[in-house]
Amino acid sequence: MKQCTHADALPHPEPGAVTETCPQCLAEGVHPVQLRLCLTCGHVGCCDSSPGRHATEHHEQSGHPLMRTLEPGESWRWCFVDHVLA
Repeated sequence: MKQCTHADALPHPEPGAVTETCPQCLAEGVHPVQLRLCLTCGHVGCCDSSPGRHATEHHEQSGHPLMRTLEPGESWRWCFVDHVLA
């Protein structure tokens, strides 16, 4: 089974000041479906089911490998590089 090679080396940042919504969606006037937190820098972005796919866009622009869900009651993480739950 493939495993994430990035999880152990990353910091565990807290989300930025705005965590109720995706700041980029807010600026664009759209509503995110769910929120994701970059585990490298704390960037909050929306999921791939949202119109902007801002968490994935953040990964593509920054190269930051790992994010986690910000949904209540969920704790999973996704590695964009290894394409696995981490």
